[in-house]
Amino acid sequence: MTNNVSEAEEFAAPQAPAAEPQTLMSRSYIFWLMLASFGASMAMMVPLSYGIAVRISELAPGHEEVLGYITGSAQLVYLIISPLVGIWSDRTRSRFGRRSPFIYLGTVIGFAGLVVIGLAPNLLVIGVGWVLGMTGWSIAGAALQTIQADKLPEQQRGKVSALTGLTTQIAPVLGIGIAYAVASIDTMLIFVVPGVIGAVLLAIFPLIKPEGSSKDLPQTEHVTVKSVVSSYGFNVRKYPDFAWNWLGRFVFFIGLYFNTTFGTFFYAQRLDLPVVEVGGIVATVGMIGVVAAATGAILGGFLSDKLQRRRMFVMIAALLFVAGAVVEATAWSLPQIIVGALLMQLAIAVFATVDQAIVYAIIPERDQAGRYMAVIQFAQKVPSAVAPLLAGLVITIGAAGDVKNYTLLYLTGAVFALIGGLIILLKVKSVR
Repeated sequence: MTNNVSEAEEFAAPQAPAAEPQTLMSRSYIFWLMLASFGASMAMMVPLSYGIAVRISELAPGHEEVLGYITGSAQLVYLIISPLVGIWSDRTRSRFGRRSPFIYLGTVIGFAGLVVIGLAPNLLVIGVGWVLGMTGWSIAGAALQTIQADKLPEQQRGKVSALTGLTTQIAPVLGIGIAYAVASIDTMLIFVVPGVIGAVLLAIFPLIKPEGSSKDLPQTEHVTVKSVVSSYGFNVRKYPDFAWNWLGRFVFFIGLYFNTTFGTFFYAQRLDLPVVEVGGIVATVGMIGVVAAATGAILGGFLSDKLQRRRMFVMIAALLFVAGAVVEATAWSLPQIIVGALLMQLAIAVFATVDQAIVYAIIPERDQAGRYMAVIQFAQKVPSAVAPLLAGLVITIGAAGDVKNYTLLYLTGAVFALIGGLIILLKVKSVR
């Protein structure tokens, strides 16, 4: 990637937020952005994909559906407050910038939540802890994404989305491996170790790459009840591409969360292992999946930049996801599970990378990037709240005792992913 600016000049002062970004990000800036994204992903995804399941198996063995209720409830809470955080971020005027304060705020809240989960004596406290954890790490992650929306020029959106997306794919895999290694020492370490890694990497980023003061940016209108309510939506007729992409993203992520929320319990059932021993399998499958994630992110991001085409890559991702879901749905052996996981990892990496580049291109009002990034996150957060709740019901349909119906769950997820890809392919017109 070309570095057209000196380190001293790079983002020393914020651009006018309404302007289309023009300055290329340097390799150094992208590197530290990748590390921060890695930290945020590890801190949030290790508890979500492994740690909470372990704690549920300790406190309420045989009741894995509780995982859906806990994760879904936390997503609903963050869903409600995320536009308010976005408005607050857009309006922040400080010498540290608009987004950096929220990296620190989210990190503190998120780490506190992990400590609560590790010490929780019952499921209710686990739920409270994950509301804090989910909210905090999501605030920090959203701040990183909004920085990209603020600063990334069109010619780098696919590449940088690919590189940051790749780090967020790798982080949970390495994190689960670390968590599994320390689980035998103390369950608390499953949460604290990934949390410390995430907190350090997030805290370093604004120090090494300061955002620049936002004190001189134009002041915005005072927040009113009307402006808060309106921040939860947007004019669908005025911004049809943003609306259709939102819907396609929403439907795709319903399918994704159907097929990923219960991964730990799915492996335990299909491989006939205790839940606490699945961490090694999850980490192994994940490490192999890193290759697929890297391939998907790099090919999706770099090729979509080079070809100047995004939508066809979204559809390719949807088809790959369907293939992976079908393989997983019928898997009762580790080799078949690995094949299905590889296909889905590839699909998720391509979709996340390319659709993120689409989002950066179609943000309606750049001076309200924080708000619109929060709105687009609805398309991911609503499914992450609703899908686990629905999935907890789906796996009980036709279930025989403790053998949950994961076949139906994975096939249903495949249908949703396919529909989501079709919506973006056929309806988003301003992006090729």
